[in-house]
Amino acid sequence: MKKFIHDFEVTLNDKISNDCFVLYLKCPVSLPTILPGQFAEILVGNSSEAYLRRPFSIYDVDYQKNELSLLIKEVGKGTLALSKLKIGETLNLVYPLGNSFSIPPGNKALLVGGGVGIAPMLLLSKVLNEKGKQPDVLIGGRSKNDILEPEKYTVYGNLFVTTDDGSMGEKGMVTQHSVFAEKISEYSQIYACGPDPMMKAVAKVAASQNIPCEISLENTMACGIGACLCCVVETVDGNKTTCIEGPVFNTKKLIL
Repeated sequence: MKKFIHDFEVTLNDKISNDCFVLYLKCPVSLPTILPGQFAEILVGNSSEAYLRRPFSIYDVDYQKNELSLLIKEVGKGTLALSKLKIGETLNLVYPLGNSFSIPPGNKALLVGGGVGIAPMLLLSKVLNEKGKQPDVLIGGRSKNDILEPEKYTVYGNLFVTTDDGSMGEKGMVTQHSVFAEKISEYSQIYACGPDPMMKAVAKVAASQNIPCEISLENTMACGIGACLCCVVETVDGNKTTCIEGPVFNTKKLIL
């Protein structure tokens, strides 16, 4: 798939929690097709201490506005610089990178996201909905403050929530939600992105039910083109680069 490099204009920098924000970026030319699960490498141009590009899953795409959005958590100097971007400033992106989630053969799919790992799940739920599928979206977090923009998912599917402290939705981990106990056999495919322990737990449940499962890895990806080899992951077919062969992998191919 062809890659592009463009200077995007910031149309909105929307702070949605204490440490998370969504950047809305307008492309100077018509956006290419962007598939759910693909990501962009961002050049943090207004920071003297962030030398390498930062990878971020593409959160949503609006082809009518020629705009894409990125869900970002402030975790270091690079993301701190991005959080301070103002409307009208520009941001250089290399995109769309990596592979994408597959479309399930059946009508029912379960999408599981934890923390900012929900980022690729919004575009995936949107695409599945457009293809006549019925996505169920399960979001997990430590508390209700970690459940980011839940209303966006209800546009495309059924939303379920779990929090460690029980402040929103059911109490417990995502795999303890009633969806897994009562509805798991209904799904033709499961997708997940988030903390490694969460994805491993989801993959284990999927394997026990013989349901295909794809996860999006959040490895460090400095180049996005397979050159730096800092994102290598071990698979049953040998080592693979997350930025080229991934970030989406079928869990049967991963050594978890």
